[in-house]
Amino acid sequence: MKTRPLLWTAACLLLASCHAGMATADPSEAKSGPVPADRRAAAPDLAGDSLDGKPLRLSDYRGKVVVINAWASWCGPCRAEAPELDAAQKHLAAEGVQVLGLNTDTEPVNGRSFQHDHHLTYPSFSDPSGRKVLTFPRGSVPQGVPFTVVVDARGRMANVHTGPVTERDVRDLVRPLVRS
Repeated sequence: MKTRPLLWTAACLLLASCHAGMATADPSEAKSGPVPADRRAAAPDLAGDSLDGKPLRLSDYRGKVVVINAWASWCGPCRAEAPELDAAQKHLAAEGVQVLGLNTDTEPVNGRSFQHDHHLTYPSFSDPSGRKVLTFPRGSVPQGVPFTVVVDARGRMANVHTGPVTERDVRDLVRPLVRS
């Protein structure tokens, strides 16, 4: 029965791999949590194709609160949060909130399969090279997935959340930014 501890260790390492790259090059620069309005940096104007091959641009959603979630199909926590993000999109759309995914799979076909299998109704950027992630200001987002960035209606980064989110987390993250 010596294989059980080895299997357990392997499973734990696999699950932890989603977070293995969470540290930035300079850990003192890593930020997580809300950003005061007077200190918000402009979010990069992400642009490119969605996983469905349609043009997608962050600035097209100016005036809305945008929740950008970076994910990969192989990431266990990303799989767990996908239905939560989809529920958040469905429930918060009427309040001017838009969820966008940022798929970091090196093979876009894996991202498309994930999107289809999870019945995701929000679009996701395809970022197989990781170049879109690198356009965020240095140290503002983790290097691993999942992470979520909330962009205010003026296109500024208002919050960064490291790790998986639930629908309730998304509601809490956007609550201070939506019109009452």
